[in-house]
Amino acid sequence: MPTATPDPKRRALGKGLESLLPSRPVPAAVPPPVVESTGKPLEIPLDQIDRNPYQTRTQFDEAKLAELAQSIAASGVVQPIVVRTLPGGRYQLIMGERRWLASRKANKATIPAIVRQVSDEQTLEMTIVENLQRADLNPMEQARAYQRLSQDFKLTQEQMAVRTGKERASVSNFIRLLRLPELIQQKVESGDLSFGHARTLLALDSPEAITAAAQKVMALSLSVRQTESYVQGLINPEAKPKKEAKLAEETEDPNVREAQTRLQRTLGLKVRIEDKKGKGKVIIEYSGLEDFDSILTALGGQV
Repeated sequence: MPTATPDPKRRALGKGLESLLPSRPVPAAVPPPVVESTGKPLEIPLDQIDRNPYQTRTQFDEAKLAELAQSIAASGVVQPIVVRTLPGGRYQLIMGERRWLASRKANKATIPAIVRQVSDEQTLEMTIVENLQRADLNPMEQARAYQRLSQDFKLTQEQMAVRTGKERASVSNFIRLLRLPELIQQKVESGDLSFGHARTLLALDSPEAITAAAQKVMALSLSVRQTESYVQGLINPEAKPKKEAKLAEETEDPNVREAQTRLQRTLGLKVRIEDKKGKGKVIIEYSGLEDFDSILTALGGQV
């Protein structure tokens, strides 16, 4: 059967119709506007802002958050938050989570925000440093924040101290809290044990000893000073008979004993002073490089 040959006139007619009645083009997707980093605050809808995945803060005081929400409802947000742009026209929070949460509680539609163009690493560092410069982080949150700066950015304790405006010894003491057993870390985080209690308990040499001592401290509601005395009793149990112990106590220089106690309290480590007529030695026991670093820091040395 012969194949039909296309009619050139029909082809031309079709072409003419297409030119007269062009098909409607499919509208191209309009990309979201790119917001430049101007440093000036913009009013951004709250529902377009995503929470910061790098946030180190895990607990918020609901009462204080409610107070802030009332203030924002009455007077607005005084200090803008800081965000960065995300694909799809959304934003990610960098700094100002309490203001963002409180604004949502206050049923605000928008919030003043400064847009920054920063990387994931810069976002993480800005978030951690901003949190550490605040005074209301609990000790364990601070400890984990310093740990992230050390692990993710390879910062030394000296560099962390400079960036956060803290003393280097303070940075070291917070990092050492991560040596506490997990259960005791939870007690510090909840406020059942203070930072002073936790640092004192670190003088003990095993997780089991720390846990047992912490439980007794909480059961008896011991103060930090009482905890120090209790821990020192565990570290230096009286092994001598009572008469010999009493004789040793009478012959021991009270100034030496006081100096030993102060050193142990400052370092959070076991310290023993052996003194014979004004001569002797100071023995400081440590169980890891972090303890050694704390000793050098306290003595003014450099690591």
